[in-house]
Amino acid sequence: MRLLGERGVDLKVLDQDIDTSTPNGRLVFHIMAALAEWEAEMIRERTVEGLDAARERHGGTLPGRGPSITADQTETARTLAANSDMSAERIASVIGVSRATLYRHVPVAEIRTARSAEAA
Repeated sequence: MRLLGERGVDLKVLDQDIDTSTPNGRLVFHIMAALAEWEAEMIRERTVEGLDAARERHGGTLPGRGPSITADQTETARTLAANSDMSAERIASVIGVSRATLYRHVPVAEIRTARSAEAA
């Protein structure tokens, strides 16, 4: 904002009655900016505290992210791919994962190819 002010640019927020070309508008803007900065610092502080607590609980390192698909979901997806004509998108929706996750964990095309070969 300082750089804009040096270039003669003022901010006018129409729906909040803030106009940095007036002393009152500059005061309100600076108060709001200070509150936003304080809030960002508080979020950062809480995040660091949470990460430190997690490291302490897990022996100094953060745990890895868990799998995004369960064994039951994988088995259901395999069954649906082998025994139905549902699209991969629909199977992913039914088991509650993204299509990319489905493809990463279940070889849908291979299952369908094997099914077609058995039927022939």
